[in-house]
Amino acid sequence: MKILVIHGPNLNMLGLREPNIYGSATLADIDSSLSNLGEELGCDLETMQSNIEGAIVYAIQEAAAKKMDGILINPAAYAHTSVALRDALLSVNLPFVEVHITNTFARESYRHSSYLSDIASGVIIGFGPMGYLLGLSGLAQILNARHVFREASQESLEPEQTPEAVSSD
Repeated sequence: MKILVIHGPNLNMLGLREPNIYGSATLADIDSSLSNLGEELGCDLETMQSNIEGAIVYAIQEAAAKKMDGILINPAAYAHTSVALRDALLSVNLPFVEVHITNTFARESYRHSSYLSDIASGVIIGFGPMGYLLGLSGLAQILNARHVFREASQESLEPEQTPEAVSSD
């Protein structure tokens, strides 16, 4: 399974930025934990971080071209403002899980809504950096279930070999 991990704006500052809110883990710590879990789950991860909305949109669009199976995204502040990210995610039609380190509902009211949550396969909010691991685990399960369903569907479409259908000349 190939999964794109996207870290949105200001997440490059984790460990330094408001540790009382975001904790002391750095983005490198999170990526390392994701890499370890990805290995266990059989996931090939590609990670990126950008403070630029257009760069994130481009990465989402490229995910389809690179035949990624899914996306794990922490859109950060763009969750509350970006129709462009929503449109990009809809355009690639890949399952994705939205992750937020903090409980956005326990913060300022403008953080209570997300342009992505209603189209996401899942949303993880408020578990700190562990939320990324929960999100990756959930996305891997979703992708595995789709794979199993696709295989079962293909098998059910194959013609059955019955004794009457087999000729023994």
